[in-house]
Amino acid sequence: MKAVVIRTFGGPEGLAVVDLPAPLPAPGQVLIATEAIGVGGVDAVLRSGALAAYGFVEGHVPGSEVAGVVTAVGDGVDPSWVGRSVWAFTGTGGGYVEQATARVEEILPLPARLSAVDAVTLGGSGVVAHFGLAHAHFAPGESVLVRGAAGSIGIMAVQLAARGGAGAVAVTTSSAERGERLRELGATHVLDRSGEGGGGGGGAEGEDRGAPSGYDVIIDVVAGASLPAFFDRLNPNGRMVVVGAVAGQPPADFGTRMMAAFQKSMSFATFSAATVPGSAGRAVRTEQFAAASRGELRTVVHEVLPLERAVLAHRKMAAGEVFGRIVLTP
Repeated sequence: MKAVVIRTFGGPEGLAVVDLPAPLPAPGQVLIATEAIGVGGVDAVLRSGALAAYGFVEGHVPGSEVAGVVTAVGDGVDPSWVGRSVWAFTGTGGGYVEQATARVEEILPLPARLSAVDAVTLGGSGVVAHFGLAHAHFAPGESVLVRGAAGSIGIMAVQLAARGGAGAVAVTTSSAERGERLRELGATHVLDRSGEGGGGGGGAEGEDRGAPSGYDVIIDVVAGASLPAFFDRLNPNGRMVVVGAVAGQPPADFGTRMMAAFQKSMSFATFSAATVPGSAGRAVRTEQFAAASRGELRTVVHEVLPLERAVLAHRKMAAGEVFGRIVLTP
């Protein structure tokens, strides 16, 4: 079968298409003929070699979520899964393939009106956005800032905050066009990447002068060197939750900015979906898939590319061109 591996750590050109033996499902696993493969930020981090110290080696197959049809099951798995369309979490890799394996606990049947492409656009990002907001103890009426809102996680956080009754949903983004698209998804104020009003407003001059001066919740997909400056944008008792690090690690002393505002009683946390109990994640994902199939949640697909063009997909991500998610198809 065709697969994409990280032949050499570094830039997108380190990815290579290879032929690998088709896998067999182990006990407790299913085999899936993939129809859609999600391309995520963690794939790019793994490709770069930044996590090599954690045991990731060259030759690794990236990709953590796929959708397709179950073609075989391992021992101990109900054979009625065969022939069903499912979404699957493949772990820290193994998704950029024509045939993927996944534990039966990590698959979910797809509603009839939800495509495989939409499933991998929503499946991982929706759960991160949902539990990221919950981790921040977000409540109706509170103001929310989504930092780095143009990716699939940010787009879902905007929609879920708006659906949850946020008093304001501000976003940081890089262009007026992206700002307009985010407004259509529920954003009320569009800021530039530094968090200043109007930089990506996409509307009449001064349209974002009414943006809140501070926020009760910041959902941060970016991290990086500029993270400490956003502590200044938290209200008293405000909470920042970092759900991604597309710009890399923050400065080692980033907490000093928070300590300087000690009397504001601010909170900082990270959130990873790895800490969500399986049953809770399945319940949220099931509800979100149903909502998307009814048109109540919007999936945003930037582009669908053949598996063989994974290098191009990663180049587009590296260039900051992607709004939503790129999906690969075998």
